[in-house]
Amino acid sequence: MQPADPCLLVIFGASGDLTSRKLIPSLYQMHCAGLLSGATQVLGVSRRPKSSEDWRGELKSVAQKHCPTFDDSKWAELAARIHYFAADAVKQADWEGLKREMGRLDESGKCRGNLLLFLSVGPELYEPIVEQIELAGLATEGKRWCSLNPADRSWQRIVVEKPFGHDEVSAASLNRALGRVFEEESIYRIDHYLGKEVVQSLLVLRFANSIFEPVWNHRYIDHVQITASESIGVEDRIGFYERTGALRDMIQSHMLQIMAFVAMEPPTNFSADHIRSEKIKAIDAVPVVSAASVPLCCALGQYSSGSGGAGYAELPGVAPQSMTETFAAIRLTVDNWRWARTPFYLRTGKRMAQKRTEVVVQFKPPAADLFRGVCPDDARLEGNRLVIEIAPLERTTLRFASKAPGAMRVAPVEMGVDYAKEFATATVEAYGPLLVDAMRGDQSLFKHRLEVEGAWKAVMPFLNEDSLEVRRAMHSNYEPGSWGPASSTELMARDGRAWHNPPKSSP
Repeated sequence: MQPADPCLLVIFGASGDLTSRKLIPSLYQMHCAGLLSGATQVLGVSRRPKSSEDWRGELKSVAQKHCPTFDDSKWAELAARIHYFAADAVKQADWEGLKREMGRLDESGKCRGNLLLFLSVGPELYEPIVEQIELAGLATEGKRWCSLNPADRSWQRIVVEKPFGHDEVSAASLNRALGRVFEEESIYRIDHYLGKEVVQSLLVLRFANSIFEPVWNHRYIDHVQITASESIGVEDRIGFYERTGALRDMIQSHMLQIMAFVAMEPPTNFSADHIRSEKIKAIDAVPVVSAASVPLCCALGQYSSGSGGAGYAELPGVAPQSMTETFAAIRLTVDNWRWARTPFYLRTGKRMAQKRTEVVVQFKPPAADLFRGVCPDDARLEGNRLVIEIAPLERTTLRFASKAPGAMRVAPVEMGVDYAKEFATATVEAYGPLLVDAMRGDQSLFKHRLEVEGAWKAVMPFLNEDSLEVRRAMHSNYEPGSWGPASSTELMARDGRAWHNPPKSSP
């Protein structure tokens, strides 16, 4: 990876949890790896009064906790370029002083006018802050291309955190607000899941290995499962979760992005425009589920009380008879020639049996069972299964049939690769490579507005009034430490399939 361009990185919401736990440790890791320009400056903006020195001290203690190989000298190099400015980014009166500070840091740091604005704030503040950015004249259309000397060209980009809208209408509204100020090529809708190594390696697995692409279609693949389960509850995010729920928090964003990587056609080349173009086509090919089919294609749930504590409905701040789901499983299809009638099952939930994020590609069994009647148990041959684990471990396994020793018997065996053991590299916080990509102008792992709006369109039937029948029946309907409500098992059983649920002893 080439080093990032020099720039002034302005983080709005600098006092928030995301900044201290993710963004700054990520920048520290990228600095240690030599991927940050030595001229890059970081400016945190938040309403809380504090000095730059105080903020650096707070950040250092968090970085030490999240970076096992913390080096004081390396931190000192980065900390010298970290600054803080107290301001309310939605108040126009505060921008005069903020602009002066930004200009000072740009000039002293020799950032060449390059500006990366990161909205690490609540989604209700996105549009008001973008409006103030426009009024402040920070985004100058065409400025990047006006100068004949490439060294004099500068850019202004904005990074927007999820949730990107609350529904299809609000997402389109936010896209319009951003589009009034920034060109699409300057808008970076970030999804930290796409910064995970194994998610990115899906492209390499599919398109760098000739054994997979010929069978990567409905003729050979029976179905695909994508699971993102967590063993913890909503913890201190009750207010956020009550407004959001599992579908908005995980499926509309992270999981549909992973699904797009699985379902997309081969891009012409490995560039942002071509990769995103194929992802847009894949999401656009997901047909909207009819109102009558929603109960058959959806399972929702709330975790009940158990040994781990109170159930979701009993938590302070949760509305009486809340219909916010802490578990969601949906069935989607991709209506094109490659995937015709092949189901994609997406599942996510809190207080589940394990913390686990994985993609399971279940292949069809052989068309003719040569060994039927020969094997003692007379069992039907199982199809091959490719499991791509994304978290907490990063590994890929392929199940295939083999002869067991002794009497004629076919048994499944697995071969696999553990990325940590194979490549002997430390885990990198996913935000780090994404921030560097934004500084380099590489949008390969960022969402296009059409992807966002298409994903909302696909999940809206499971969020609007069409889902009321399912929501009324989900109150405290699964136990903590389980794999979700019975309706989730029934969702798969109706199609003659079952979830891939690893044993509890499995990491």
